[in-house]
Amino acid sequence: MGKKIYGIDMSKKITPLMVRNAIIICFQKAHHEALDELNKEKGFGSEAERENFEKIQTDLIVMSAFDDVKADFNNPTKEDIIKVMNELARFAFKFRKPEIIKKHYNEIMRLVKKLD
Repeated sequence: MGKKIYGIDMSKKITPLMVRNAIIICFQKAHHEALDELNKEKGFGSEAERENFEKIQTDLIVMSAFDDVKADFNNPTKEDIIKVMNELARFAFKFRKPEIIKKHYNEIMRLVKKLD
């Protein structure tokens, strides 16, 4: 078994949908702390409820990035993924440190490079 990035085995064939799902997981991990703090302030009950709400928030952010670059969320191409990653990086620069953005961006781009 090869190295995994966001659950994707780098030694196996990778599809754009797999990378799209990795983007969502990546964004959830990168923004968990900030969203968790915000959701606690807003009074979202239990940890499970906050986690569910964070997942919905990050899903919507990623979906919105697909819309913003006119890409098909359900059938992305390699080019769509790259456009979305650039859009999400611009979005994240508003409230994330550049080194964190670069780390996550580079991890996803390793997956993108394996796409046909």
